[in-house]
Amino acid sequence: MHENAFRRWHHSHSFGQELKRPGETRTLIVIAITATMMIAEIAAGIAFGSMALLADGLHMASHAAALSINAFAYVYARRHARDISYSFGTGKVNTLGGFTGAVLLAGFALLMISESMERLVAPIGIAFNQAIGVAVVGLVVNGVSMLILGHRHGRDDGHESDDHRHHDHNLISAYLHVLADALTSVLAIFALLAAKYLGLLWMDPVMGIVGAVLVARWSIGLLRSTSTVLLDKTAPASICDAIREGIERVDDNRIVDLHVWGIGLNMYSALLVVVTPEPRSPSHYKELIPPDLGVVHVAVEVHGSQD
Repeated sequence: MHENAFRRWHHSHSFGQELKRPGETRTLIVIAITATMMIAEIAAGIAFGSMALLADGLHMASHAAALSINAFAYVYARRHARDISYSFGTGKVNTLGGFTGAVLLAGFALLMISESMERLVAPIGIAFNQAIGVAVVGLVVNGVSMLILGHRHGRDDGHESDDHRHHDHNLISAYLHVLADALTSVLAIFALLAAKYLGLLWMDPVMGIVGAVLVARWSIGLLRSTSTVLLDKTAPASICDAIREGIERVDDNRIVDLHVWGIGLNMYSALLVVVTPEPRSPSHYKELIPPDLGVVHVAVEVHGSQD
């Protein structure tokens, strides 16, 4: 048979990963804002001898580095989408970026706890007006960044749900880093005001610990959702049930083996074995799968029930 006869059976495995995602541009804008603020605070801290400004500038630098990892994941996934060495495209690169961001977020939480415990044991003097000013500026910058990212992370705070397939894990990671920074600023402002006007110096490290616990919780939630994809955990029951129902509702078909797993944002691959009294071509069973499930790659094995 001529080679051209086989071409209709070939298809791309990029699955749209070569397209630029909205989260990529948003993340790059936030990186630019964060880096600008970082440089300004470090320069001002050195020029005016302010440890508060210098410390917050270095803190911004850590988040700029984490956000850069998210941006790199977007660009890498897009540029290598058609690389045949990736069996199912580069969809998991974005998830890996989210996983990496979650690990860094966990490290950030541990650092917050360590510094807060140290200050509880050995309190240090605080330049209240300057520290409050830095926290307010940081809150405004992070508030703007959150609006730019525009991500509603929904139930990705540690709760499992069947609709987790609709989340861009890389964007969630970027959003949580900015949210963690904003939370730190809010708690810092509250603690500093309490310390300045009520003399409650212990509030500063205690609020640091509270913030760290919340950040750690977000990190754990993101680690769970990203590891689900990276470890090829079975797709949500709603997806599997819809595939089974679509195929078994006709011709007395029975699915005796079904594997469905995520290969990227809103994308799944499926491998199934069908036993039926009237065997048909694999393409027939593929067409029975509801098109709105995001199942972009299907392999079907068909057996006659009389075999």
